[in-house]
Amino acid sequence: MNWYVVYTKPKWEKKVAERLNEIGVVTYCPLITKTSQWSDRKKTVSVPLFNSYIFVQVEEKDRNRVFEVTGAVRYLFWLGKPAMVKDSEIETIQHWLSVPTNFEITLDEWKKGDKIILESGPFISQSAIIQEVKPNHYVLVLESLGCVLRVNKKGM
Repeated sequence: MNWYVVYTKPKWEKKVAERLNEIGVVTYCPLITKTSQWSDRKKTVSVPLFNSYIFVQVEEKDRNRVFEVTGAVRYLFWLGKPAMVKDSEIETIQHWLSVPTNFEITLDEWKKGDKIILESGPFISQSAIIQEVKPNHYVLVLESLGCVLRVNKKGM
């Protein structure tokens, strides 16, 4: 089965995922823990990692079952077709979210253009190129993910 990305009404991600699970559709709504500050209190809440998006795993023929649930708006499209997400990408997101928020990274003195393999943290085993070297941090380009990562230098 394929994973697809479903766009939901704003702030409906958890409700839509829960209701889809109730009708037998496999869903994944990645959550992060966030501390919110109000004038009278602080509260720790779980919020979706991707606002207004959830992942569903359905057969091509069953894709319309998603719309049986209030709050599911449409599928995310890429190049005219519903965007499909690989199992490995879902597993990568799950792995990132399972890694403790505090982890130690030891850095050598690198220079711009160096190619490295990350040895710890949520991006372990990912290949990166040093894009910038700043006094307090490095800017890395993660090749396989096509994203930029800022890493603080040790002791900062």
